[in-house]
Order: sequence, then C-alpha cells, then structure tokens
Amino acid sequence: MLPLPEPVRRLAAWCAVVLLVAGVGWVGVRLCGELRTAVTPVLLALLGTALLGPLYRWLVRAGVRASLAAGLTCAAVVAVVGGAVYIVVAALVDSGAAILASLRNAAKGVARHFGAAGTGLDDLTAKAPELLRRFGGTAASNVVSGVGLVTEGIAMAVLALLLVFFFLRDSHRALTALRALAPGDSADTVEAVARRAFAAVEGFMRGTTFIALIDALCITVGLLILKVPGAIGLGALVFVGAYVPYLGAFLSGAVSVLVALADRGFVIALWVLGVVLAVQVLEGHVLQPVIQSRTVRMHPAVVLVALTAGASVAGILGMLLAVPVTAAAFAVWAELRERRGEPPAAR
Repeated sequence: MLPLPEPVRRLAAWCAVVLLVAGVGWVGVRLCGELRTAVTPVLLALLGTALLGPLYRWLVRAGVRASLAAGLTCAAVVAVVGGAVYIVVAALVDSGAAILASLRNAAKGVARHFGAAGTGLDDLTAKAPELLRRFGGTAASNVVSGVGLVTEGIAMAVLALLLVFFFLRDSHRALTALRALAPGDSADTVEAVARRAFAAVEGFMRGTTFIALIDALCITVGLLILKVPGAIGLGALVFVGAYVPYLGAFLSGAVSVLVALADRGFVIALWVLGVVLAVQVLEGHVLQPVIQSRTVRMHPAVVLVALTAGASVAGILGMLLAVPVTAAAFAVWAELRERRGEPPAAR
C-alpha cells in the first residue's frame, strides 16, 4: 500500500488540529454557559480592570496605598454610574406622565381607526377579567422569573465590583502566581503573553469608551438644539448603553424619541429619530470599525465578524466580549510568533 503524499498528510494533520481546537472551544463555551453566574462577573471584572487600570496606576504613582487606590477607583466607578443612573431616572420621571399620555392618545387613535375590527380600548377593558384569569398564572410566573433575574444581575454586579477591587490591588500577585504555574522554563513567555493579551483588552476598552463619549455628545447636542427635556440625562443613557452593542443604542434611542414625542410633538420626534439614526450610522460604519481596529489592532472586517460571531454564541454578552477576546487571541498569536523568531504578520 503506497503512503499518502506529503501535502495530503499535512492537510489531514491540520484538519485534526482544527477539529480538536473547535471541540475544546465548544466544550469551553458550554461550561461557561453552565457556570455563567460565576464566569460573567470574572469577565466583566477583567474588562473593568482594563478600563480603570490607568486611574489606579495614577493614584499609586501619586503616593496612595494600593488598597486605598483600588477602593477609590471602585468608589469613583460607583459614583459615576450611580450619578448617570440618577440623572437618567430623574429625566424619565419628569417626562413619564407626558410619555404615558402620548401613548394613550396614540392608542385611542388606533382604536378609532380600527374599532370595527374589535381592537378598541373598550373591548379590551371588557375582556380584561377573562384575559387575567386565562393568563394570570403565566404572568405571575414571568414576574417571579424577572425578579429572580434582577436579583441574579445585582449579585453578579456586586461580585464584579469586588473582583475589580482585588484585580487592581493584587495584579502583581497574579503575575507571580502565573509564573509559578508556568511549566518548565516558560515563565517569561507566559508572562509576556499575558501582558500583551491584557494590553489588547485595554485598547478595546479605551476605544469603546471613546465611541460611547462621541455618541453621547452628538445625541446630547442634537437634543439640546431641539429643546428636548432631560437632554443631559438622555445623553448619559446613551453613553451607558453604548457599552452594550446595538441593543443599548436601540433602547437609549427609543427612550429619546419617546420623550421628544411626549413633550415636543410628532415633528420634533422625527427629527430626534433622524439624529439618533445618523449617530448610529456614524458609529456602525465609521467609529466602530476604524477606532476599534486601531485600538485593538485588527482589521475592521475582523471586528464586524467578531461581533456577529459573539452575538450568535452568547447574545449581548457575547457581543460585548467578542472583540476583546479576539484581540487577546491575536495578541497572543503575535507574541508567540515573535518569540519563535518569525516575522510579524502584516496588519
């Protein structure tokens, strides 16, 4: 029996490697999904540490003790996020009655035009007891599930904040432990790979923050020009929502349009919708690919593909983590190539 040609054997070897890596990756994703309550805070804490690292290091260089510097950094995050949430909630509370009145008027208009089809508000009111009896159990179970999800989210947020404190304060210990766990004489390589991967994640967080700031400023200026109430709070909502790709922008934009519709009328609401769409087009086609590709040193097409793949694997969380994970993988690969003496790949 003749042996297989050399190109065929190489192809078979590479196929085996690809299948093995894909299988290990699939098992890892499934395990992360099963342990999401513990894994999600760790991943979010790593992103938070990458974003807050410069502030922590500045405090340490200023002479502040490590524990106090980490505590002040976490307190600053809580103050900024809490202040933004307060501004947003206050703005929405001030406009809440107007929003509900606008929606009620819209519902009455729909009822007047389609009342013959049995969709009037009076019919819905008359059928409310029957609907309540029929779907009351399902609604109650959904409410209980929602409360459980909210409680789980709060617990994960608190855990992530505590982990950010420890990651900031004990980063040097993490490197020491990593070197101790490295097999053989690979401690220097493992440390260099870890540092480069984390630097890539830091670049992603800087880029995301810069994009969020531009989005918030543009939409806030547009809302101020159109004299929409609560423009500052809505801008803060846009800034926070920008960290959740696509969905956060959609929700914050929808809230801005509703506030404009309730207080300024249909025409101004259309102008606000135009401003929101223009900013989102600018982000999706210019800011996101260009800025992220520079900060994480990836081609814009790779950024877009990573976002799509992350969404298909883990939804919103996958979209948030897809680009930093991909950037870290590229950084690890580049570091290993350089240490093997291979020329760096063209960007």
